[in-house]
Amino acid sequence: MKFLLFYGSFFCCFLLVKEVAGYFVHVDAHAEECFFDKVQVGMKLSLTFEVAEGGFLDIDVKIVGPDGKHVYQGERETNGKYTFAAPSDGIYQYCFSNKMSTMTPKVVMFSMEIGEAPKDHVSDGDVSHNKLEDMIKELSTALTGVKHEQEYMEVRDRNHRAINDSTNSRVVLWAFFEALILSAMTLGQIYYLKRFFEVRRVV
Repeated sequence: MKFLLFYGSFFCCFLLVKEVAGYFVHVDAHAEECFFDKVQVGMKLSLTFEVAEGGFLDIDVKIVGPDGKHVYQGERETNGKYTFAAPSDGIYQYCFSNKMSTMTPKVVMFSMEIGEAPKDHVSDGDVSHNKLEDMIKELSTALTGVKHEQEYMEVRDRNHRAINDSTNSRVVLWAFFEALILSAMTLGQIYYLKRFFEVRRVV
């Protein structure tokens, strides 16, 4: 019985897991990329994003509701997470704008989590079932959070590695340039001292 209950709960976890979409998008300079989701009123939406590559790692973000009003708007953000409940039925769009950049494209990692529509009423006979369902939903939410945290750490590790490589190459080039300057100064001093102690003969 416990065996069947375990696998039944495991199967319900897959059925009740929230819709999660994770993507990487390339946003060119002076461009804007938008995505759309159709949701019902009361559904929970959560947008998580991180700029992976490009320029100063910043992007403009906005979420627009079905009525054309801005639900959220941010400028020159590196990463963030915004969660809200849909105030009305319709199509919501979330856009990443790189219009402030003159020539540098950006790569943005983002995910949009869409929860389930709220239930109207709950009967007394379904209390125990709903309790198990709520626990499975909490587990699903925790697993999704762990997945997003892993993706976030991967992007941050890639950004830090790129910064370290760039800094290391600059240090090497600067050390090479200093070596050339020191060599030139050494040769110049040797030449000057040789000319200074040179005995000139007068004919």
